[in-house]
Amino acid sequence: MPSIITHAAVPLALWCAADRGRIPAWLLAAGVVAAMLPDADVLAFALHIPYADAFGHRGASHSLLFACVLAMVAALAPGVGRGRPWSALSCQPRLAPTTQAARLAATTQAAAFVFICAASHPLLDAMTSGGLGVALAWPWSEQRFFAPWRPIRVSPFAPQFFSARGIATLLSELRWVWLPLAGAVVAWKLIQPAPAAPRDPS
Repeated sequence: MPSIITHAAVPLALWCAADRGRIPAWLLAAGVVAAMLPDADVLAFALHIPYADAFGHRGASHSLLFACVLAMVAALAPGVGRGRPWSALSCQPRLAPTTQAARLAATTQAAAFVFICAASHPLLDAMTSGGLGVALAWPWSEQRFFAPWRPIRVSPFAPQFFSARGIATLLSELRWVWLPLAGAVVAWKLIQPAPAAPRDPS
């Protein structure tokens, strides 16, 4: 797995790429939690659940179904849909939604954001150089998947993290996760059209 800190890179990059205020602070926090939460399955080691078990590390919590469940929880959270819809695809200002359709759009977008953040976790894990693959298709299949290209060094567990191996992992994540995402955000911002100037009412 990449380190737990690096899993926050995806929601942070989406937040930076979006128009200011489109992703509220609570939704960003939910995305960061969703991106990190699958690694709570390391508790399986303390419970003597084998690594390769469906509920072991990189098992059920690293599935797309788990990401869908987190997205549903986000959609059902109190207050979701009461704010304006967010979008990283438009620089045009939007009015606060007042209709049921607008609230539904905001709820759907929040769920999509949390799903992308949660799903990014196993996809990044599948690009690491060690461990077992991720059970993306659980519960329909317990097969563990790896990406064809695996440039990210696998992170050591906590006791060995502050070591030469841990430093090498952080440098690998900087090269293959943080810098590409930062470059993508900057490029996205550069190609966006400038916001339209407000019209003079006189």
